Amino acid sequence: MTPTEVSARTPPINAESEATLLAEVFPRDTGRDARGVLILGGAPIDQLIDAHGTPLYVFDEATLRAQCRAYAEPLSRAYPNSLALYASKAHLDPTIAGIVAAEGLGADAVSSGEIRVALAGGMPADRIVLHGNNKLPAEIDYALDVGVGRIVVDSLDELDLIAEIATLRGGQPAPVILRITPGVEAHTHEYIRTGAIDSKFGLQLHSGAAEEAVAQAQAADSIDLTGLHAHIGSQVLDVEPYADSLGIVIDFADAMTQRHGLVLRDISPGGGFGVSYSEADDPPAAGSFVEVIAETLRGRSLDPEPRLLIEPGRSIVARAGVALYRVGTIKEIPDVRTYVSVDGGMADNIRPALYGAQYRALIANRPPEGSKRLVTVAGRYCESGDVLLRDIELPSLRRGDVLAVPAAGAYHMSMASNYNLVGRPATVLVRDGEARVTRPRETDADLLASFAPVDA
Repeated sequence: MTPTEVSARTPPINAESEATLLAEVFPRDTGRDARGVLILGGAPIDQLIDAHGTPLYVFDEATLRAQCRAYAEPLSRAYPNSLALYASKAHLDPTIAGIVAAEGLGADAVSSGEIRVALAGGMPADRIVLHGNNKLPAEIDYALDVGVGRIVVDSLDELDLIAEIATLRGGQPAPVILRITPGVEAHTHEYIRTGAIDSKFGLQLHSGAAEEAVAQAQAADSIDLTGLHAHIGSQVLDVEPYADSLGIVIDFADAMTQRHGLVLRDISPGGGFGVSYSEADDPPAAGSFVEVIAETLRGRSLDPEPRLLIEPGRSIVARAGVALYRVGTIKEIPDVRTYVSVDGGMADNIRPALYGAQYRALIANRPPEGSKRLVTVAGRYCESGDVLLRDIELPSLRRGDVLAVPAAGAYHMSMASNYNLVGRPATVLVRDGEARVTRPRETDADLLASFAPVDA
């Protein structure tokens, strides 16, 4: 199911579907204890919320590491000259960056802030790739200062800017990869589809902009053109478009070698591999994406063999995260709808409002027993569109119950806001029953301190 396919009613959760959710959508080894309380990373959720409150984002370290290895290990077998890059924009803090780096991955960043946080966590600078369609001059300068591995060029204008900055700096030329737009459209939401011709990202092939960028980069003393990149979208649940896109990139590289002397040292088909948000989703295994990409590349017998960079995107961190919400007001509108309001919402998870994204939820603080009711789970924010789960069957709820929403590790906290001047939730990392805070909860005092003082 893609984010555009929003059904009128979310299927009810029975014992079988709950078991599937726990096994395939929640973090690894999630279950319930003898009391019926949900266990995340060995920690009962009632203990987690007693210590850290709600809303609370819980990240399971074992799942995160397993997802890193799900890409690193097949890559090492199928195409050793490779590097998987963690999507900083999906979710990043120094702790997460340290875990990802320890598992041998790099990181793609889209701002100086993401670079700084990745470095603070121990990510080697040469494993960081800087993306973005409008990198600020200060960000480019900072990236060159710290020695990021590559800067991905998104337009001819940006290529000129990087060349100018690198010239003024002197020293080594800026290592760049050109992002081309392959004209391959992924079957995903239009807001996260990036490979089509009409996109704010990349250098179009059909217009000649991509070839012009190759020619200019090859002629510039301050630019070291190392390779080509393409990206077709995010939450992609099909492997074939990657083979199509990579084939187009390789054909273009061959032509650029003949016409402009390009030596292809890096190649990237992007990534954005899909994940399960419900028991109905069935994304290919990580190894399937790796196999198709590696086979396509090997089949072309490129010489010299370029380094392969892949960007698994949300598929590394999404499953590792669970959002915990406490039930507040319950409002029944006879013959219309029952609203169950929770203490989070669109300020910590904008995806349902932005994309129509669908989620599942389980009652987490007690057994899922009793008669079920059709309810709509709404957030606390002052917008009619602040709905997290529409028309879902759940056991009869009461104030104080806790709902657990899985697959919450990506594009929740990284897109969180202070709408209504509400502080962002805390995040904790769990491992073997122990939890540590990786981002403290924002308080009213924190929000007030972010403003300039009022003049007397």
